[in-house]
Formats: sequence, structure tokens, C-alpha cells
Amino acid sequence: MPVPSGGIGLSSQGQKQDSNGEKNMNRYIKYYLAAAVIMACLLIQAGCGTQTAVKTAPAEKTVVDMSGKTVKVPAEVNKIVVTCYGGATNEIVVLGAADKIVGQPSQENFPHLLKFEPQFKNIPDAGSFDNISVEEIIRLKPDVVIASVTSPKGNKKLEDAGIPVVTVLTGRATIDGLKKEFKMMGEVLNKENEANTLIGFWDSRLKMLKDEAAGLTADKQKKVYYMLGIPLRTDGSAWGQDFITTAGGINVARGVDNANQVSAEQVLQWNPDVIIMSSNIGPTKNHFIMADELKNNAQMTNINAVKNNQLYQCPIGAFWWDRPSPESILGIMWLARTLYPDTFANINLARETGEFFKTFYHYSLTDQEFKAFFNPQSAGE
Repeated sequence: MPVPSGGIGLSSQGQKQDSNGEKNMNRYIKYYLAAAVIMACLLIQAGCGTQTAVKTAPAEKTVVDMSGKTVKVPAEVNKIVVTCYGGATNEIVVLGAADKIVGQPSQENFPHLLKFEPQFKNIPDAGSFDNISVEEIIRLKPDVVIASVTSPKGNKKLEDAGIPVVTVLTGRATIDGLKKEFKMMGEVLNKENEANTLIGFWDSRLKMLKDEAAGLTADKQKKVYYMLGIPLRTDGSAWGQDFITTAGGINVARGVDNANQVSAEQVLQWNPDVIIMSSNIGPTKNHFIMADELKNNAQMTNINAVKNNQLYQCPIGAFWWDRPSPESILGIMWLARTLYPDTFANINLARETGEFFKTFYHYSLTDQEFKAFFNPQSAGE
């Protein structure tokens, strides 16, 4: 019997539908596979990009030091040698990087600093300024050396040895220069936030001093002679000028270079109202001219400051308060309060000092320790 044509027709249509379904299914599978391949490539590319970023992270960075020179230093500084004073060690400490110092000049003159950084007693001393041991510094393998702008010979020896040298101002500092130095050191040490906090402390106290001194008329300003260790050595440089004028005084030796000697006749002609005596330079080791010695000095007896007993020894905290360092702002407040106790009656030096030490040295001063700052001769022994 012949097969009906209609039946044959229906069977053929069903086969065509099955064939189309398979084609559609295959097409979807291809789409999904293509999408999966693209996604996998994107993920792999992203992963490769991350790995590349890690591998190409900069090993170095550049900073502009206080001589104006651009210096390449490691992106992460872990070992530091200091070859100067000028508060450089204290800057590193207050910025929170004391543990990175592997070499520096002796800190024996700063017993208060050694109380909260006792490891400094055992750190190698490779010399200071131009008088350094390059061999010892190389042995210490520092990532960077912090040096003074005043020691070009020593600095060049280190640079010739391939060691990055970042300079600081030391005795050539000004108040504005110091604040720039704090910022620069923050960049070197990756401690920018800490540097900004320190600068903020300075700025707020400088504003307070300026506001309080606004009522000081020229006829009330006191003439100040800044004595460096011995009677006829003084500082009328930019730092000596900033230190005294910010406290409201007049530096009688304005224009005289730092640590230069003058004549007794010149001091008598200046006839200062007040003499402040630095404790950072003495005629012999650990000996500083004290007020009683000055009173008995025949060259000085006819000066108003001596006759009126207006002789003051500059304090020593973790560093000399009258020399450039993070603590200098405390020294300026001390001098303002000393020169004009009524004008600056609102300055509570004990409180200000306690806050500074707690914030930046992470150390709680006792009353006895604070009082010891004002006996510099014993502090230097």
C-alpha cells in the first residue's frame, strides 16, 4: 500500500524543526563560550596589570634638600646616618623615625633626649660636618645621610662614594627655613602627616606670640645681647635675629655672623638691657659661662644688663632651646616670657612644653624634669 503523501509531508517538516532547534542551541553555546573566553581574558589581563603595577612601583623618589639640590633617595628609607647637629636628630625623632638612625654624632650633651631614646647611647659615631669617616659610614650601609649645608667637603666625599646626601640648614636656619625643612624631612621619611602636625604647632604658637606682642611699642622693646658660650662671641645672623625679634626683643648684634667675636668696646656701646647666654658652645667641654662669672668679668661690669642682673641662661630640653631645632619654638616662648613677663603672661611654658613632649616625643615630662631644663650646666655634664 502506498504511503500517504500527507504523512510523508508531516514527517519531513518535523525533521526540519529539529534541525533548526539544534542550530539555535549551537549558536547560543557559541555565544556563551565566546563570552566566557572574553571574560577570562579580561580577568587575566586585570591580574597581569596588578602584577605589573607591583613590579614597577618606584624604588626611588626625589626630594629638594635645603641647599636647593634635587636628591634621589630610596622610596622607603630604613637606615639613616646623621653627620651634623642643628637639631637633625631631633627632627627624625619627632617625626617618628628614631629607630631608623644607625649612626650619628654623640648625644651625650642631651641627657633628656637619652631618657626616651636610650638606644642612642650605643649608636656608632662616624663624625660630623666635614670631619667624618667615610669608611665607617659605608660600613653602616645607610639609605641616606642627613648632613649640614655648612659641610660641603664631607658631603662631597659621601656623594662620591655613591651615598645619597640630604642637607639641612643647621646654624643657617631661619624660622621659615626650619618649617620648610620639617616638610622636606617628612617627604624623605614618608612622615608627611607628622611634619604637618609639627608645622601646625609652630604656626599656632607663632600667631599667639605675634598677637600678644602687638601692644609692644618701640620704646618698650628691650635690647638683647645673645652670648654664645664666651662673653665676646655672639650671633647676629638670620637665626639670632629671628630668635630674638620673634620674642619681641632687639638683637643689638644684628648683622654679625653666627659665632663671630666682637670687642668689649662694641658690647659696651650697644649697652644691652638683657644678656641671654647660649649653652651650646663653651670655652671648654661641658663648661659654660654662667651668670656669676659674667658679673665678675671686668669687660662686662658697666653694661646695663650686668648692673641690673638681667642675665639669663638659655634652657636645654632634648636639644638646645636657643638653636635651630623642632624645640626652638619653646625657646622663643621662654624668651618672650623672660623679656616681657606681663605682656606674655598667658604663656604657660610648663604646659606648652609638656604638650610638645607628649605629642612629638611621646614622653610625659615630670615637673622635676621640666625644671632641670633651666639648669643647663648640669644638663650638659
